[in-house]
Amino acid sequence: MNVPIQSRGAASILTQKTARRPSTEFEESLTLMRKSLLSILIAVPAALMPLAALSQVAPAERAAASYKYEVYAGYGYVSLNQVDQSRNGLQGVDVSVTRDWGQYFGITAQGGYYKFAYDSTNPGNPSVDMLLAGPVLHVPLFRKTSAFFHLLLGGQHTGGESITPDFAFALGAGGGVEYQLKPRILLRISGDEIISSSTEDPNHLGYSSHEHKNPHATIGVVYKF
Repeated sequence: MNVPIQSRGAASILTQKTARRPSTEFEESLTLMRKSLLSILIAVPAALMPLAALSQVAPAERAAASYKYEVYAGYGYVSLNQVDQSRNGLQGVDVSVTRDWGQYFGITAQGGYYKFAYDSTNPGNPSVDMLLAGPVLHVPLFRKTSAFFHLLLGGQHTGGESITPDFAFALGAGGGVEYQLKPRILLRISGDEIISSSTEDPNHLGYSSHEHKNPHATIGVVYKF
């Protein structure tokens, strides 16, 4: 039997389509697999990014651990207005211990001993030692720099001179700036004014107290623990 040419052509097209269908389905499967793999590759880093960020934040938080205590030691200078005819001050050492409660507030005890004259024109052989204590307020500024302010009460002793009383009530008000060299170590520059009630000269015998204001400055190193 003879098949019409038109029917044979239709059968040929149908055969071609049937032959191409598995290939087309295979390509579609590959495309779908590629899309799925791409989605997985995108989803995995997206899921891991928060974990990586958390692992980076954790050390920073641990590095910012707060310390309860700090000790300071450094070079100091104090003027000598309670000694008659004194035109210069004394050099010496300054130390302090601070107990901090949180980031901003603490209690500090500060002591200093000053014996070495800044200039040989000062009369006599005076010395000054003092011990003060009081609250301190810490103020973060930017990055590794911070400031602090304190108000201290205590006593100041003037030796080597005939001053009555040689031990006087004193008040220190001031503050300073600190720069963080390492997590536990800071460089400090500070200054305050020591207001004392030593008498002007020994003839007053302690009955007439006078207010003396001695500028006081220090530079040194803080260690936190």
